[in-house]
Amino acid sequence: MQLDPSVLRALSLDPATTTVSAHGSSGFNATAKISTTHPDDGGGTRRPGYYFMKTSSAGRDAETMFRGEHASLNAIRGAVPSLCPASLATGVCADGTTAFLVTEFVDLGPSRADDAAGGAAGAADEDDTIGSGMSLAAKLGKLHTTPAPVPEGWTEPGFGFPETTCCGDTAQPNGYMRSWADFYARNRLLAVLDKCERKHGTDGGLRDLVERVVETVVPRLIGDEHLRDCGTGGVTPVVVHGDLWSGNKGRGRIGGKGAVEDVIFDPSAVYGHSEYELGIMNMFGGFGKSFFDEYHKICPKTPPVEEYPDRLKLYEL
Repeated sequence: MQLDPSVLRALSLDPATTTVSAHGSSGFNATAKISTTHPDDGGGTRRPGYYFMKTSSAGRDAETMFRGEHASLNAIRGAVPSLCPASLATGVCADGTTAFLVTEFVDLGPSRADDAAGGAAGAADEDDTIGSGMSLAAKLGKLHTTPAPVPEGWTEPGFGFPETTCCGDTAQPNGYMRSWADFYARNRLLAVLDKCERKHGTDGGLRDLVERVVETVVPRLIGDEHLRDCGTGGVTPVVVHGDLWSGNKGRGRIGGKGAVEDVIFDPSAVYGHSEYELGIMNMFGGFGKSFFDEYHKICPKTPPVEEYPDRLKLYEL
C-alpha cells in the first residue's frame, strides 16, 4: 500500500521513511495508519510518528465531509485539548477524485488499569507523562461550558459552524443564525426533511408532522422568548460533537504516547445548545446515570428543568 504524494506533501513526510497500512474500519471511508520517523531535535536517532487517515472516492461529497470533520475536531480540541485528536490535513489525492483526512493517531484499547503506567489517574496537569486527569463527563462538561467564538463579521457568538458537516453521509447546513430555535428548525429538522423528499419523494403526512413540530413544539420548548421568560437568558452557543454515541468514544493515547485518555472522534460539530448533544447520546445509549450526574455538576440542565426530558426527546428527531 503506497501513500499518495499529496498526503506526503501535506504532512511534510519523507517517502523513504514512511509506510501506510489498512487500519480499523468505517461505514463510509477507507481507513489507514501512517507510520514514519522524524529526526529528533538533536539530529541523531529518528523518533517514530503515527497518523490516522481516512480516504473516500465519493468526490465532492467526501471533500465536504472531511472539511467538516477537520474543522470539527480542531474546534473541539481548541476547547478541550485532551478530548480528541487534532486534525492535521485534508485535501484531494493526486488522482483528483479521492479525498483524504489525516489526524493524530489514537492508540485505542488500553484499559483503566493502564492509567497508572500512563499517569492519568488523579493528575492535575496535562502532558505526555501525566495526562489530563479528567473523565469523559468532566471533559464534555468543560466543552459545553466554553463559549463559542465570534464568527467573522459578527459582533457576538452565533449558532452555526464555519463548515458544512455530515452526520453519517447526510450533509448538514450550518449557516449562522442568531436564534437557536430557528437554527434547529431550519438547518436540522427541515433540512433533513428536504433531503428525504429529494431522495424518496414527497410524503404529505411526514411533512405535515415535521412542520407542526417546527411551528408548535420548537418554540414551546426552545424558543428564545420561552427560555428568556424562564430566566435562562436564552441559549448560549457552545461547541457540541454533534454525533456522540458509544461508537464515537473510546480510551487511548493520542499520538500513540503519553497517558490513556477518554477521547471522542468522528464529530459533526456545531455551535449550539449543549443539550442538543445529550439528545443524541440519550437516543443511542452508552452513557449511564453516574456519567450524567457528574456532567451536570459542571454543565447544569437548562431551566425550566422540568422540561429537560421533553427537550431531549425533541433533539432526538
